Amino acid sequence: MSDEIENPEAERDEAAYSLGRKDVAAILYAVDIDDRETLTRLMEPLHAADIADLLEQINSYDRARLIRLYDREFDGEILTELDESIREEVIAVLNPQILADAVRELESDDVVDLVEDLDEPQQEAILGALDDADRVAVQQALSYPEYSAGRLMQREVVMAPEHWTVGEAIDYIRSSEHLPEQFYHIVLVDPRMHPVGNVTLGRLMGSARKVKLRDIMEDVFQIIPVDQDEGDVAYAFNQYHLISAPVIDENGRLVGVITIDDAMAVLDEEHEEDILRLAGVGESSLSDSIFETTRQRLPWLVVNLGTAILASIVIAQFEGTLQSLVALAILMPIVASMGGNAGTQSLTVAVRAIATRDLTGSNIWRVIRREAAVGLINGLVFAVMMGVVSLIWFGSPALGMVIALAMIINLLVAGLAGIAIPVVMERVGIDPALASGTFVTTVTDVVGFMAFLGMASMVLL
Repeated sequence: MSDEIENPEAERDEAAYSLGRKDVAAILYAVDIDDRETLTRLMEPLHAADIADLLEQINSYDRARLIRLYDREFDGEILTELDESIREEVIAVLNPQILADAVRELESDDVVDLVEDLDEPQQEAILGALDDADRVAVQQALSYPEYSAGRLMQREVVMAPEHWTVGEAIDYIRSSEHLPEQFYHIVLVDPRMHPVGNVTLGRLMGSARKVKLRDIMEDVFQIIPVDQDEGDVAYAFNQYHLISAPVIDENGRLVGVITIDDAMAVLDEEHEEDILRLAGVGESSLSDSIFETTRQRLPWLVVNLGTAILASIVIAQFEGTLQSLVALAILMPIVASMGGNAGTQSLTVAVRAIATRDLTGSNIWRVIRREAAVGLINGLVFAVMMGVVSLIWFGSPALGMVIALAMIINLLVAGLAGIAIPVVMERVGIDPALASGTFVTTVTDVVGFMAFLGMASMVLL
């Protein structure tokens, strides 16, 4: 009875921030019976991100039918939340007028994010739906390098001269007809349009009207160059706890502003990308086709095959030893597995530290020494354990000594390889998340087999 009470709560918790199966089924049933009124009623409470998730989860046929039936209710924000892999497909299905209305609702940075990955005909369709001023702003943003602050920023900025008072700023904001939907700061500028500081809305509303804006500026003020890499921008936001930051051109003039939601989206994308690359799948999505998924995964499986063959060649050099003592073949996978797991642990720590810029030239040797020490200690612990297991299992003290020494050597090398390989790759300009795992596994396999079988040849035969 208690299980029956707890299960519904668990289900509610699981679906608290996602669409439940019943919701999806009800929406698809409304689509099947062509009931637009019911579909609109079911979709109305959903956030744009939830609708985007729904479109990504269903197949292409149902997706096209849902979009056509939903029609005029389609929101531009849904497009910004969609995965890039199906965004073009959705835009192609949308009624041109609906698409135009949806795009006009978006901020300039969202429009840039929307069009930069589209084909030229679809780019022109979206740009053609914008007002002249918005279209020029988007085209200018697209002229900046890909993955730069210029692509990330929005052109809608609330600014004020630094000599203004709080009262003047409030009056200006209240009378303005073209404020961004969301903003967190007023950017103070000098007569040459150079940003000199930020004033939060909280300080603005909490200060007397006669107070000068320059007197209530924030202590932390970061300026972002327009050509700054978006990864560096995201790092700055995370490092200095920024809410927004002004963007300047090559002459130091204010051209836009980056807000925390865009910066954190970049940070999230980079973390997701690192996780996928560690697994050798690159940029992947659940909505990718069979061909696209195969194309992404096949190259690194080929590389893994090559490294596996290398490890097999090492084993082949000790064929006679393995034939003479079958116990070695039984214990070999243990040595390789422990080394591989230990190397993966060090590798994960290293890749994360590189991504967050915590691993630098000043602390690299300290970290290497730490990982070597950890590998050595773990090796000693498991050497004792496997020595005892081998003695009890096979009744051979010599075999126990061999696997114990091999375990120490392999775990020590695994710790060193796990930290050193991603560092070297990063230094030579290769993404450490992309290929480090393959090379670390190869090193631990080769060293483990060489140590174990080599010592077995010398000691046991």
